[in-house]
Amino acid sequence: MPTSKKRMNLSLPPDIERALLRLAERDHVPQATKALYLLRLALEIEEDDMLDALASERDTHGARFVSHARAWKK
Repeated sequence: MPTSKKRMNLSLPPDIERALLRLAERDHVPQATKALYLLRLALEIEEDDMLDALASERDTHGARFVSHARAWKK
């Protein structure tokens, strides 16, 4: 049956392969499932880092603040 998911081939260094295997076995899931979970987690961390950098850039002396109510007002 065809899948709507994008397939990707990765070459893993032996240490990463062993770690992924151990984690998958520990959690009783296939290696691909564990790899996908870890990739999603890494993307969330990257997004958080980017948003933190943006917020830090905007958080300057004299910055104007907008109240929560005003920010979400229609």
